Amino acid sequence: MDVKREYETIVKTVEKLGTDASKFLDKRIASIIISGDKVLGLNNIEGIELVPKQIENGVQVDMIIHENVHVPLPVHVCTGYVEKKGLQRVIFNITVKKNARVKFLSHCVFPQAEEFTHEAISNVIVEEDAYMEYEDEHYHSDNGNINLLTKTIAVVRKNGVYKNSFSLTKTRVGRLTVEMKLTLEKEAVGELFSKVKASKNDEVNINEILKLNGEHSKGLAKTVVVALDNSRAKVINEAYGSAPYSKGHISCEEITKGEYVNVSTIPVLRINNDLSELTHEASIGRVNQKQLEVLMAKGLTEDEATELIIKGLLQG
Repeated sequence: MDVKREYETIVKTVEKLGTDASKFLDKRIASIIISGDKVLGLNNIEGIELVPKQIENGVQVDMIIHENVHVPLPVHVCTGYVEKKGLQRVIFNITVKKNARVKFLSHCVFPQAEEFTHEAISNVIVEEDAYMEYEDEHYHSDNGNINLLTKTIAVVRKNGVYKNSFSLTKTRVGRLTVEMKLTLEKEAVGELFSKVKASKNDEVNINEILKLNGEHSKGLAKTVVVALDNSRAKVINEAYGSAPYSKGHISCEEITKGEYVNVSTIPVLRINNDLSELTHEASIGRVNQKQLEVLMAKGLTEDEATELIIKGLLQG
């Protein structure tokens, strides 16, 4: 497949996620488009460096947001694979320098994959007084034979803020492993949020880890999983309080619909400082019965009402 056709395939898929693909061509917006082990498009703007290099079966990108730079428009990162079979590896090394601010919009699209493995590693450093958001949305084929492994290791320095969200709700999952490890230093704030909708024989494994190493640090790890049919989901959320006045909260909500679903959630809380505070909440079960009854009283069938509740949950 030639480069033009690869680009067009990826763009059409990204637009199905509701993204305006013309932003990839807007010179005011920093962006990178990766297909397989090739970079199809790259745009740097003042204050940002996106430096890609080819690696075996993929691409590594070093991303630097320079000190005191406040990026006015989100940085667009698009990773795609348009063949039916193969392996893709991506490594993102992201550094947000002191007092910088940036938001990333990431789209991973694999519309035709049948036997495909995608491995993604993100190494993130948010320096003192810096702010970073990273929204990662996935679009897979409906074949269900994708093997996706994504790992994020983030460190947030004093008074920094980091927010990371992962979303895979519009297509089949396949086999998914999500690992997020967030270390927060003094007065740093961090959020990890995963949303996944699994169906048929999809398999989901999510592990979110908060390390509250700094005084007055605050962290949240939240997971929402909808498991349908005979899908399987296992969620482990961990929080470690090692500094005075640090606060952490972990939350997991799993909604099931299907006689053969298999889901579990495991919270892990450990305090190494008696002035740290950790909390958790978890729930597993069918959709809220009262919500169902209200919607059905308005004329919806049980299936229609259930689908509407699930949609609202995943969009929240």
